[in-house]
Amino acid sequence: MSASPITAGATLSARSRTLQLLGILSGLTAGAWLGAAEAPTKLVTLGLSPMVISLVMVIGVFLARWSLPALILGSSSISADARRAPHLIVWAILAGCLWAVANTLTVYAIRDIGLSIAFPLWNSNSLLGILWGFLFFNELRGAGLSRWLGVLGGTLVMCIGAAILAIASSGAHTPGANPAHGILAALGAGVLWGTMYIPYRKAYLSGMNPLSFVTFFTIGELGMMSTLSFGTLGSQYLFAQLSAARGVIFWLMLGGFIWVIGDLFQQYAAKYVGISRGIPLSNTNQLWGLLWGVLVFGELHGRSTITYTQVIGGSLLMILGVAAIALASASPKESAQWKAAALRESDRYGLSPDFVEARMDGRQSIGETAPSRGIIDWIFVAVATAVFVYFASIARVPNIPAHWTPAIFLSIASLILLAVCGLRLWRTTRFQ
Repeated sequence: MSASPITAGATLSARSRTLQLLGILSGLTAGAWLGAAEAPTKLVTLGLSPMVISLVMVIGVFLARWSLPALILGSSSISADARRAPHLIVWAILAGCLWAVANTLTVYAIRDIGLSIAFPLWNSNSLLGILWGFLFFNELRGAGLSRWLGVLGGTLVMCIGAAILAIASSGAHTPGANPAHGILAALGAGVLWGTMYIPYRKAYLSGMNPLSFVTFFTIGELGMMSTLSFGTLGSQYLFAQLSAARGVIFWLMLGGFIWVIGDLFQQYAAKYVGISRGIPLSNTNQLWGLLWGVLVFGELHGRSTITYTQVIGGSLLMILGVAAIALASASPKESAQWKAAALRESDRYGLSPDFVEARMDGRQSIGETAPSRGIIDWIFVAVATAVFVYFASIARVPNIPAHWTPAIFLSIASLILLAVCGLRLWRTTRFQ
């Protein structure tokens, strides 16, 4: 016996609420891991070129983006997504190119203004995410006055917090010689990352699995980063730097691997709560960046009370803004607008509406083959593991002043979030 319309509607509403809560949890988990991933870029203080640091991190990202999806779902699922929506491969590669340039800018920013101040500035990508989500994907349309006030009010608070942090960075004695350049680099990274989320949302409205999207994404990352490195530094200087840095390559690659874990959760946040909410949620990484920068690396040690007040107060204001945006959950009318945007994508590219709707609902469509792992997937995992083990065997502990007790506590907190959110994703969506 089929369910009555009332029962079916109630079930759909309950599912939607579950997915929205899952998206919020994914965004918060992403923030913790994206924040931790930037800690290895402190190696820029050892005299390594920011290009070299970014390139090695991207190599770690490349290994993670091919091995983790193969381990979780298998390459058969990735191949099926590619055959179903080949146009999204181009969008994924484009997004990867934008990410590579933005990531390089963040290394320059950290060098010139420090980790705890650079983080909130490049997280201005939240503002662009809200704009693009509204203009292109029907987000916030039909949301109602209270939700509009939550999003716009939260955005205003975030802008005020970012402005306070910019004042603090320009008036404080920063690690680099060009704090103005560091501010511009951080803001430039925010613009590129904010624009990068357009392909993200386009992919998920078309039904592509986040694990498939990030696999093609990394082709653009590695290609763009290699082009930038060889074009800017030249092969001779680049290989000389890589040879000199072989003792710390493992830590940089590990930073890239950690970043991929955070980005995977960010992808699910963007899928289930949209980029106008998912980006601000994952931008809680600025709080984690502040904790790593201040507690572990002592970035604000010896600064004036005014500087402490500005940096901490500005960060708290940004977090309050993020909370306001997160609490402005999508209404039924806005959810209907999201579905209209998804139907537009399915019509444009000849996709099955039933398939698109099922993927938006975090489930497999009827008749879809279940993901499976084969020998090639285990080869991906084995190769990635071997590379990391080799560089770990020749790694040395960097000569950077750090407090390891808070680093351990921050790492444990991140692992707890990983376990909780990963289990919820698996039980609710099977990582669809």
